Amino acid sequence: MNGPLELSDRARDIFRVVVESYIDSGYPVGSRTISKVPGLDLSPASIRNVMQDLEEMGLLAAPHISAGRVPTEVGLRLFVDGMMQVAVPSAQERDAIEAQIKESGPIEDALAAASMALSGLSACAGMVLVPKGEPIVRQVGFVPLSDRQALAVLVGQDGNVENRVLDLPLGFPMTALQEAANYMNAMLTGMTLGDAGARLMAQITAGEAALNQAAAQLIQQGLAVWSQDGLDNPVLIVRGQANLIDEHAAEDLERVKRLLEELETKRDIARLLDNARVARATRIFIGSENKLFSLSGSSVIAAPWHGKDGRVIGVVGVIGPTRLNYARIIPMVDFTAQTLTRMIA
Repeated sequence: MNGPLELSDRARDIFRVVVESYIDSGYPVGSRTISKVPGLDLSPASIRNVMQDLEEMGLLAAPHISAGRVPTEVGLRLFVDGMMQVAVPSAQERDAIEAQIKESGPIEDALAAASMALSGLSACAGMVLVPKGEPIVRQVGFVPLSDRQALAVLVGQDGNVENRVLDLPLGFPMTALQEAANYMNAMLTGMTLGDAGARLMAQITAGEAALNQAAAQLIQQGLAVWSQDGLDNPVLIVRGQANLIDEHAAEDLERVKRLLEELETKRDIARLLDNARVARATRIFIGSENKLFSLSGSSVIAAPWHGKDGRVIGVVGVIGPTRLNYARIIPMVDFTAQTLTRMIA
């Protein structure tokens, strides 16, 4: 792809007008519309020639004959990365985000409020991703299934029961199953999985665990499996799906239908947002850059938010059509992530 510096000033100006007009209206932009922009001082014929060049470069496309041009996903990426001027959220927008989060009480309500605030201000669907809360251990059991497998049963303080099949090494002594359960029920109840693992390691290191090696390894294996489950199945809060059905939806019902179906597949979207957990800044996924949204032609803007120790806790973002107002929404998502970090982390 030709880079932004390889465009002439005239081509850059025309390309910028096409992108900004399309984002604003949602409709293809024609040469006559561009010729009326103050400062360009170009004839419709000259503009059409430049637009043809931009189309050949893969930056613009003509969805219908003589219907003007729209930016391609490649063009949108060029605009977002190299030409866009980001708009700082207004004081009113910042106040609205902070107020909804501050007034929401429990953390779950605050996260839902953050999602709703983003949805309302961006006219998109707002999303917040957080790891599944770690259960607090109330009771544990290990049930032999065969000489190579056991069923690990965890009962949380909230009454939820989680079962996991564990593979056992060859020659594993079945007496270690009961020894491991007795230890956990005596020493680790009332703790989160993370705290239970830390106490176990501390006692093993100090020689105070009073466990044989097989039982200690079984406990560590069970704690690791239960903990990983929280990471693999994060909680995804989505608000404002109705915003995705705007005045352009009638012309593009299939795309909107696919997007709403994709939003129902929360596990896949959670995996996408989880990619933003490793980012230091806001991530932008445009259309088919991500396979999940290649059919619906949708974009995602997401930013991580952190705890007091600087560790990433979750991700906040929005999803909408590729013609998002990136210049306005990107800093809005970033501000929401900063607000969650500051107010509820």
